[in-house]
Amino acid sequence: MFDPVQLRTFLTVSETLNFTAAAARLGISQPTVSQHVARLERAAHRRLVQRDTHEVTLTDNGQAMAGFARTILAAHDQASAYFTGSAMSGRLRFGAADDLALTQLPRILRDFGQLHPRVTMELTIAQSLVLHRRLLAGHLDLVFIKQNPGDGVGRLVRRDRLTWVGLPGAALGEADIVPLITYPNPSLSRDTATSVLERAGRTWRVTCTTREINGMLAAVRAGLGITVLAQSLVPSDLVVMPASSALPELGDVDMVLVDNPNAPRDPVEALAEAILGRH
Repeated sequence: MFDPVQLRTFLTVSETLNFTAAAARLGISQPTVSQHVARLERAAHRRLVQRDTHEVTLTDNGQAMAGFARTILAAHDQASAYFTGSAMSGRLRFGAADDLALTQLPRILRDFGQLHPRVTMELTIAQSLVLHRRLLAGHLDLVFIKQNPGDGVGRLVRRDRLTWVGLPGAALGEADIVPLITYPNPSLSRDTATSVLERAGRTWRVTCTTREINGMLAAVRAGLGITVLAQSLVPSDLVVMPASSALPELGDVDMVLVDNPNAPRDPVEALAEAILGRH
């Protein structure tokens, strides 16, 4: 009933919320994107996209279609791969930094599993530095981690700004001790936070240490202190600390994919491309 080509175009529009960006990602013209969406709407007998001069949004039916499109396309690609004899199999040892689970990563892994059911994934969630060490030791095939800009390791997925994050209304004076909620060492965000505070001459103390992002967010919501997060990962109920808190700039962070050259290439490249495409 629904053309996979039109579904794929619509799904790209739903992810970018921009017809021009969707066209660039798909390598087709913007009018072609518009035609695909219009034909899908006619096939569905529903309005899927609300578009004006300022923004593109999905209607309720569009949100539903996006979910169906992912399922249909995953099944379509899985069947195509199976019957062309290119279905991958084997084991993929994948590691991801804890807070990157706040990105589209869970959905990417779900879609990957549907598309490549013969690939057995072993998932490790830990801190970036720990994961990189395990990769170098040959215990992982691919890792999605954070690193300082310019480290030059792996493929850049995106660059983001590090921010101080706290409860709405939270503020610190220039003379206040900075209450830190952080991961235990080794931790890139902990090292960055303590280094910039010391260079700025600010006094700090660790008020809570947690090994998981959910524990960190719970501690911030409980008012135990402030933490460091990439700007794109800040939950809607928390805020970037105001300039009046006189906290030093933290700089940028790179989110990168690093692979083991000895790992099986097909599953590694397939997952890497899925992550790069969604980000």
